Amino acid sequence: MPVRLRKLIGTIIIIILVVIYALAATTFASLLLGTAPWWVHLAYFFFTGLLWVLPAMLVIKWMEKPAKPR
Repeated sequence: MPVRLRKLIGTIIIIILVVIYALAATTFASLLLGTAPWWVHLAYFFFTGLLWVLPAMLVIKWMEKPAKPR
């Protein structure tokens, strides 16, 4: 697969990942953390704000693989 095509696909995957992840994290927080203290909200959004980076790193690593020689 050409590098440019892999980067295009990876970019689209990351955008979809971030949107779905943000919606899921916010929905979960609003359903289950509504009566929790402010520091629970702070900790939750801190960790969920960093957690999306793990799958994004895998996609970026895949995007940056060199093209196979023909």
